[in-house]
Amino acid sequence: MTTVDERHTASAVPAVATRRSPAAAVLAVLWAGAAAVFVLWWSDTGSVVGAAGWLTGAGRMAGLLCGYACAVLVGLMARVPLLEVRVGSDRVARWHAMAGRYTVCLLVAHIALILTGYAAQDHASLVHETLNVVLDYPDMLKATAGTVILFAVGITSMRAARRRTSYEFWYYVHLLTYAAVFLAFFHQLTLGNDFNGKPVATAFWYALYLGAAALVVWFRVLAPIRLNLRHRLRVESVRQEAPGVYSVVVQGRRIGELGAQAGQFFRWRFFGGDRMGWTSTPYSLSAPPRGDLLRITVKALGDHSAAVSLLRPGTRVWAEGPYGSLTADRATGHRSLLIAAGVGVTPLRALFETLPGEVTLLYRARNAEDLALGGELEAIARWRGARVLYALNGPRGERPALTADALRATVPGLAGHDVYICGPHGFAQELYGALRAAGVPGRRIHHESFEL
Repeated sequence: MTTVDERHTASAVPAVATRRSPAAAVLAVLWAGAAAVFVLWWSDTGSVVGAAGWLTGAGRMAGLLCGYACAVLVGLMARVPLLEVRVGSDRVARWHAMAGRYTVCLLVAHIALILTGYAAQDHASLVHETLNVVLDYPDMLKATAGTVILFAVGITSMRAARRRTSYEFWYYVHLLTYAAVFLAFFHQLTLGNDFNGKPVATAFWYALYLGAAALVVWFRVLAPIRLNLRHRLRVESVRQEAPGVYSVVVQGRRIGELGAQAGQFFRWRFFGGDRMGWTSTPYSLSAPPRGDLLRITVKALGDHSAAVSLLRPGTRVWAEGPYGSLTADRATGHRSLLIAAGVGVTPLRALFETLPGEVTLLYRARNAEDLALGGELEAIARWRGARVLYALNGPRGERPALTADALRATVPGLAGHDVYICGPHGFAQELYGALRAAGVPGRRIHHESFEL
């Protein structure tokens, strides 16, 4: 582990007040909604008789919860600033992934229980009952199409499948969730005993789905249109920082009105002769906003990021954001340790310049050639009297051990630091365990893995 330690005057960066995350309150609201759905089912369920009654009753319950989970999925996809900034985009992504798993499991349970219950009630075979329900019941063909789409989204979102598909493919398949929810919505009201002749329950369900749709329209369509019409973003310049790593400077009007902070990211589209405008890809700011300029630094890991080096000045840019909560607002004290792996250094480089108090940055990379923005980091360290530490592989490729003991020896008083981590999900998990073993409280460990 190589250390650069040049101390000068103390940093003049102003202190920032810590804001409490509303994550617990948001989760409480979501679980309260699930409880309300259960009450809806309970209030409309009389005495249950026989196996068929138990099966169909359980199937109704699973269907109602699945319908509620679909609305929650859409709401979590809406990029609401309260969630994306105050809770954190990575945490919201984990909630979305968990809600997706719940949704698919509830959908399977709903289908299996309802069809088995109907078959027992009609004394028919499961195949006959399935064909009867799909072909003869109102709105069931649309619901079946929506079910197939949801299963496809679920399969492509599995970790094993994600490793074998491009981000662009995953992105387009994931967008089909909206179509699946729309197709499945109508059979819920047409066939749901909990809604037939019950205006209050029906109004609640419409409000739930229309509310989720309104969030999507406002925050994923109208707000980005307003942002881009107002700020008129274009590529100002492109510069290589390391092998396969490029910085893109974006110029616009009234950039300060965006309210972007060091540590945050935008979702970017670049319109030119290639396909970079077809997908919205998240890249962090690698420097604080300056005047009318924003800067991102990108490593070529996929089709979109690999094409960044081909961008030309004047290329039109479409941005959505800012998102992310890996900011100075999360600090609880005046000593901070920033730990970056690879291109995860980009948001931490911006924080390294602006974070108040005593700051140390630990940069994990394979070799010195992969240290993107290294010269800037050392210049910032000299300016503000901070430290930059490098954790590089040995001559035979052996990785330095970032254990609890090694971290304590490298950073005196580690337990009293706020620790910001940015890198691959596995790296962040491993470091979290080492930091907890080193005595750092969980509330002082802040990380965003940006794993999609």
